Amino acid sequence: MTELDWLTARPIAHRGLHDMNDLVWENTLPAYQRAIDRGYTIECDVRLTSDGGVVSFHDNRLERLAGTEGFVWQRTLAEMSALKIGTTQESPPSLRELLAFVDGRVPLIIEIKGRPGHDEGLVRRCAALLKDYRGKVALMSFDHWIIRQLAQEAPGIACGLTAEGKSQPEIEGHFSMLAHGISFVSYDVTALPNPFVAFVRDKLRMPVITWTVRTPEEIELTRQHADQITFEGIDPADAAAA
Repeated sequence: MTELDWLTARPIAHRGLHDMNDLVWENTLPAYQRAIDRGYTIECDVRLTSDGGVVSFHDNRLERLAGTEGFVWQRTLAEMSALKIGTTQESPPSLRELLAFVDGRVPLIIEIKGRPGHDEGLVRRCAALLKDYRGKVALMSFDHWIIRQLAQEAPGIACGLTAEGKSQPEIEGHFSMLAHGISFVSYDVTALPNPFVAFVRDKLRMPVITWTVRTPEEIELTRQHADQITFEGIDPADAAAA
């Protein structure tokens, strides 16, 4: 047993267990509750607001999810909390609200969404909010400047690289992040297999999760080249039994 066994123990619900934004929308409390009810780990996204708040919201722009113009970084946390997501009456929860809601009932994997010039203090604020959280939690990011901050500003919290691509420049860039204290990798399932994932699994014994798995074929690809799925739009139990 290792400290990160929980990371790969259960399928991971991408942005919560939403229903592809029909009635239950991504990164909302009902999506997180559905994941908790099924015992799935929750993957979620966070961004920084104009007043230094941290909100659970995937996109940089507001249009797709909140039906209004502008960017998350232009709104205060209170203004973000006043928005409604899609066709629902749900508002994007703050990270503080999300942590209180989940309360350790299932593990959390929090993807930090950076925005150059508009994310100063985001890692530090996430670490502060997580300081007294007693549940299983990890942070990860696509953004290399965020990864560089994680080891310094979020010590003691498992941190991972979210990654994609198979080209040599992309793979070399991923290898460069191994010098910054990451302890797991989340990789685009459609870019498997590749030398980076093979190296971190086989040589470093580092867990690899995949995103975003939507088919039985992608579940099988994960079985062959990684350790756990981050899924949406499918029932992993049904797909595994097929």
